[in-house]
Amino acid sequence: MKTFTLTTEQLIEKPRDEVFSYFSDAHNLAEITPPWLKFVVLTPRPIEMEVGTLIDYRLKLRGIPVRWQSEITEWNPPHFFADEQRRGPYRCWIHKHTFVETDEGTLVGDEVEYGVLGGQLINKFLVRPDIEKIFEYRSQKLLELLN
Repeated sequence: MKTFTLTTEQLIEKPRDEVFSYFSDAHNLAEITPPWLKFVVLTPRPIEMEVGTLIDYRLKLRGIPVRWQSEITEWNPPHFFADEQRRGPYRCWIHKHTFVETDEGTLVGDEVEYGVLGGQLINKFLVRPDIEKIFEYRSQKLLELLN
């Protein structure tokens, strides 16, 4: 299976512990996800974050209702964590979140490896533009909420 990678970095002018704490609450994901996705975390609070934790979501992709389940596969507070899709719209989705403390704040890194049905053309014209818009929205919301 061919996979694609999206990598982003963003400086948040807050201490790493505070930034990691925000990201480690799975319910905050709804706050930084674009409203057009109609994203809802289905797993009730509190969600104990650790390797093996399963989290269920509901959203709409291009108007189509989708259920998504992710599993926390790496957990190393406050440095990084990773989640992988167990059920959802992608052939694979592995998202690694990193948090590096700097003099200016915390450098938040995202690396997403994903696979799609239809390969390169579907990714280029449909999937990649959508993922980029989602991460652009997320970046703006994080600036509003945390800076």
